[in-house]
Amino acid sequence: MIDMSTGFTLVRELDATPAELWQAWTDPDEVAIWWHPAGARTPRESVSIDARVGGQYVYTMVDETSGNEVVTGGVYRELVENERLVFTWGYPDGDPEDTPIVTVTFEPLGELTRMTFDLRGVTGMAGDGFFYDGWESVLDQLAGFIGQTEVAG
Repeated sequence: MIDMSTGFTLVRELDATPAELWQAWTDPDEVAIWWHPAGARTPRESVSIDARVGGQYVYTMVDETSGNEVVTGGVYRELVENERLVFTWGYPDGDPEDTPIVTVTFEPLGELTRMTFDLRGVTGMAGDGFFYDGWESVLDQLAGFIGQTEVAG
């Protein structure tokens, strides 16, 4: 079993509404644009999202230099529209009971929204070149997608 006491949290204040961020996380057309680190892409045809409790998602990241592909997926555990997403994150056919858990929350702050991304079940820290840095880069892609470049947190 993985250790859910391990993990990390990333916080961004973004110039978007909670509804816009919700859509960015749940609309396959939007996910294909940003859900990958810098230097990769997510082909639209690889993205499948069934955003409901028990629904699954799958996407493929393609390294732009090597062409290597990484298929990722999971199961939605909780969805509160425009407020909170909870899903497993790992291999599409992995055991959902033994898979890291992502929780994304959206908190309105006037014209901005605080998005908190929490990943449990892996270790990560700035400079690791893996989970933490990868998700940091993915959230940078999201910020660029919605037109926000400043990072808070």
